[in-house]
Amino acid sequence: MDLHQLRLLRELGDRGSLAAVARASHISASAVSQQLTALQRRVEVPLTERRGRNLVLTEAGRALARAAVDISVAMSSAEQAVSRYLQDPSATVSIAAFNSAGLTWFRPLLQAMAGEGNPRLLCSDRDVGQDAFPALAADYDLVIAHRLEHSKPWPGSISVLPLIREPLDVAMSERHRLARETSISVDDLAGEEWVSVQDGFPLMPALQAIAVHTGQPLNIRHRINEFFIATEIVAAGSVVALMPRHTAFPPEGSGLVLKPIRDLPLARHVDLLCRPEALHRTAVQQVVTALREIVAVP
Repeated sequence: MDLHQLRLLRELGDRGSLAAVARASHISASAVSQQLTALQRRVEVPLTERRGRNLVLTEAGRALARAAVDISVAMSSAEQAVSRYLQDPSATVSIAAFNSAGLTWFRPLLQAMAGEGNPRLLCSDRDVGQDAFPALAADYDLVIAHRLEHSKPWPGSISVLPLIREPLDVAMSERHRLARETSISVDDLAGEEWVSVQDGFPLMPALQAIAVHTGQPLNIRHRINEFFIATEIVAAGSVVALMPRHTAFPPEGSGLVLKPIRDLPLARHVDLLCRPEALHRTAVQQVVTALREIVAVP
């Protein structure tokens, strides 16, 4: 049954006439009558009857009107519960991130949210292809996702909060022949052996762009999605890999260096994705603000 129709039935019982209900509801008497007629179609017994010039409730109508009061109370309670949930700064917020983003930002985010009155974070790592990130917004309040620059934008059905534009550099051993160069060209990479991501993952089109500009297919020796495994492989020999400058920067003592490609600037966008309604929650907004402050720190 339609809640609005039940409310009009209750008002008729309380106010005694269609005209009084219409005045109180700021609609016409004919509109009230139409809504009550629609409600009557859903019930097998008469809800109203004529008594002189007035339309009044039958016994069945009064019983349904009493039930409408209970429904109204329940709906009011539900609305208040939702309001408290939306405004609760310490509510639980679930957040998913691709691996290197989680490794870079989860710790400072958890530290920023520690303490009484802050949101309770539930963190997950989700390493998926670029096209699969938007669907994760159905399972998590916030999703840290990445896509290559100039790739198709995220779908309009989700909210997108930009975090950072991250350049992509070539990682190589500090013993590599190009390791002392400030930057390298695409031609310098001809003939190199590569560590690549798996097909369908966001960095693959960038690797394909390098192949196009060198005029030959890349010699891919290893396929590794996890940057920190790739780091160990690159440090062990003569292979190179494409790596993000900030979220996968090699630690001191790793034996690696990162070199920008001066004639083919490559980058990815790291964004927060969520369903639009998630941003109505105070706790979610607090996490968004904290994460943006963390990302902004060089």
